[in-house]
Amino acid sequence: MAKDWSKLYKKYKGLWVALAQDEETVLGFGPTVQEAVKKAQKKSAEMPYLTRVPKNLNAYVGVI
Repeated sequence: MAKDWSKLYKKYKGLWVALAQDEETVLGFGPTVQEAVKKAQKKSAEMPYLTRVPKNLNAYVGVI
């Protein structure tokens, strides 16, 4: 099922985000993976899902 991360984009542009297993609940964030994981570990013992939110959303369509 597709997740709507538009709110994540608005709030966390350019940052690493550690998400709970539901892939919607933010457990931690920061400019580095280490900082995002450190914050997430304070909130939960589960292994977070990590993603980097892009600074800008640019569409790309490749042509062969």
